[in-house]
This record gives sequence, structure tokens and C-alpha cells, in this order.
Amino acid sequence: MCHEQVLLETAISSAPLYRRGKVRDVYDLGNQLLFVATDRISAFDCVLPSGIPSKGRVLTQMSLFWFEFLREIVPSHLITADIDRYPSELARYRDQLRGRSMLVKKAEMIEFECVARGYLAGSGWKDYLQTGSVCSVALPQGLLESDRLPAPIFTPATKAQSGHDINVPFAALEHALGAETAARIRALTLDIYTSAAQHALACGIILADTKFEFGMIDGQLILGDEVLTPDSSRYWPADTYRPGGPQLSFDKQFVRDYLETLSWDKRPPAPALPDDVVRKTCEKYQEAYRRLAGRDLA
Repeated sequence: MCHEQVLLETAISSAPLYRRGKVRDVYDLGNQLLFVATDRISAFDCVLPSGIPSKGRVLTQMSLFWFEFLREIVPSHLITADIDRYPSELARYRDQLRGRSMLVKKAEMIEFECVARGYLAGSGWKDYLQTGSVCSVALPQGLLESDRLPAPIFTPATKAQSGHDINVPFAALEHALGAETAARIRALTLDIYTSAAQHALACGIILADTKFEFGMIDGQLILGDEVLTPDSSRYWPADTYRPGGPQLSFDKQFVRDYLETLSWDKRPPAPALPDDVVRKTCEKYQEAYRRLAGRDLA
């Protein structure tokens, strides 16, 4: 599957383009949206010219697995991923949509990234080194990079249209949404993380941290966007986990590590990836899906 043709951009003329993100093309179908995950990959906030074969299918099918896994905890915006149940005007785009798309309900999205951290990594590690806390959540002294935290923490962030999301204290969420809604989102984020992390560990994978997006549909809080994919989560192999530094990863860290060896200034245009980096990244994504979902990619 790592030799299949990549899909870098969709062209569906029978529906207006709602949004084209770094990875997803979203189309407006009235009271529904069509999400299509392409094989685009971004790093350092730049979309690379190289695609990763089957990446869009991994992201979509991983989200579908987790939506089903979590359905007793939280409902989602998912309607169906069965292309035979899509509106008839989409039938001629089956080849673009098969395995990498989903039909979802429109929701009033909450304008915060809801981040759960169980381990000290990434921006959390940098924050801890400077302040002894992560997003104003005080932590014990003497923790190492990649250490497991005493308990998972909730660290919201504002969504950035470009550049990195900005970590904010919980009080900012309370101010924007009200204390009751903010507390509910925090509890739900940590419940989802805990359940998913337990499943992942049983599959030999550590879920270090992840981010969720929530919205409202008819007054009900729902889980939206993608969920617990290698693009929105930091997954580590449990058998090689050693606190005290960065960990091997199932996400696009392999791509970032390669780009760090170049003289590129991390501004567009981004460089193309060599074939071996593309192949190894493809294999990482598929291995994560296979181990977590317990089946091969469809």
C-alpha cells in the first residue's frame, strides 16, 4: 500500500468547497459536510509537496474506529462513511472518496483545542522547563522529558488559522464558555483520553497526548473533526519507551526529524521528501492503525 498513488487534492464539482485545510478537503452539502482526508502532510506549519500514500485512508479509518470505540462516552458528528449511502450526486467521485471520506452533521464548533496530556512532551516539556508547570497546571519537580505525569492533565489551546495553537489557562475556557460547560469539556476530554490510552497500551502503544474538538448539535455536546489519529496524537511504541528524552513515534515526527537535517528555513515552499522517508512514514501510519484497530487498512 505504500506504493499506491497519492491523492493530494480532491476535485468534486457537484458540491461547493467549504474549506481546504492542511490535510482535509471539506465540502458543503447543506446541513451536512463531506470530509475527505487527502494524502497531504504538513510539518512546521507548511504543507509539503510530497504526499504519504494511504495517509488519508489511515486518518479516516482511525477516526471511524475511535468514534465507534467511544460511542458510549460521547456521541460524534458522524453520519456514515459508506459511500453507497452518500447523496447520488457524489456517486461519480467514488474513486476519490472510497476509504478516505465521511459524511458528518454540521455542528457549532467550540473554538478551542481540547488537549489531554498523560506524558511530558512537546510544548508541555518546554513549558515545564521554564515554569515548572504546563499551561498553569503545577507539576512535581524533577520530572524528565517524556515522563508519565502523576495524572493526565487538561491543557486547552486556542485554534490558530496559521502557525501554532496557543496554550491558554483553563480560566480562559471558563470565561469563553461558562464554568459549567468548561468543566464538562474538561471532564469529557480526560475521560476519553483515559479510555483510549488504556486501549492503546493494551496494543503496545503509549498515547502520550492528544487533542479533541467538540461542538454542539441541537444543544448536545458532540465529538467532531478527526479523533485520536497520528496527526492529532502523540503515539509511542511501549516497548522502546525510556523517559529522559524524545521517543520513537508513530506520528509524522519521522518527517520532522528529516527536515531538521536540511538547511530549509521552515518557510514555504517546503522541500520534497525522499522516497525512503515517504515509505517509512507510510509504514508508521499503517502500523499504528493495524495495532490499534486490530485489522489491516481497508
